[in-house]
Amino acid sequence: MRGQIILSHGSDSSPQATKVSALAALAESLGWRTQRPDYRTDDARGHAGSVAPRVARLRATIEALEAPPLLVGSSMGAFVSGLVSLDVPVAGLLLLATPSEIPGYARKFDLRPEVPTLLIHGWRDEVCPLAGVHAFAAKRRLPLLVLDDDHRLGSSMAMIDAQFRHLLDQLAVAA
Repeated sequence: MRGQIILSHGSDSSPQATKVSALAALAESLGWRTQRPDYRTDDARGHAGSVAPRVARLRATIEALEAPPLLVGSSMGAFVSGLVSLDVPVAGLLLLATPSEIPGYARKFDLRPEVPTLLIHGWRDEVCPLAGVHAFAAKRRLPLLVLDDDHRLGSSMAMIDAQFRHLLDQLAVAA
């Protein structure tokens, strides 16, 4: 067993969502353990209202582990993963289609500079416009891979898989 990965789905989605399911399967095939928290009851509170319960659920999941996990999140799952990484140790972050803010939610999105992070976003993201995450990444000099895709990143799974595999290889070598 190489380590633990927690994959967080986006709003109006589920733990069986396409991206988190595909990435979990890849990680498990490489010897990683995965968990996919179910945030659907939290999401019933609306976007801003779901953040705090999602953060609490993810934080409790992390605190039950023996070692810091890699967090993978899509959209709202990316936002929450980033917030949680400010408060508890994590091995790294893979954040997909990340909103740079959630309207109505007061806490600012940020990341710790020492946490290995990769942001992946679509040029045509209609839900979380590229400009917000681009400015965020540029200010912090974070790696940002921008793909010719929309918010779902459905046409880019091969590239996302390759980047995820590379990140897992880096974490395995560092361990």
